Amino acid sequence: MHIAKITSDGQVTIPEELRSKLGLEEGDELMFFVESEKLIRLRVLKPRRLREFAGALPATRPYPGKDAVRQEVGEALAKKILSEGL
Repeated sequence: MHIAKITSDGQVTIPEELRSKLGLEEGDELMFFVESEKLIRLRVLKPRRLREFAGALPATRPYPGKDAVRQEVGEALAKKILSEGL
């Protein structure tokens, strides 16, 4: 069991042992759920990194390579510039 006090600013320091056990780091967020008048449940909300989403969606076609992508983007940009008269 761990005990912490609430400061005059309403802050609570989570004991180091708990932070370590839960893998909590500076910047992590906690979601509070009020279960009853005297019971609060916490959920750790870890920020997700962009690379964690890699492969989350199926590819609609194989990756054509960097040069082909540059060519396709260049053509699309040229088409847009010509159509908008820039």
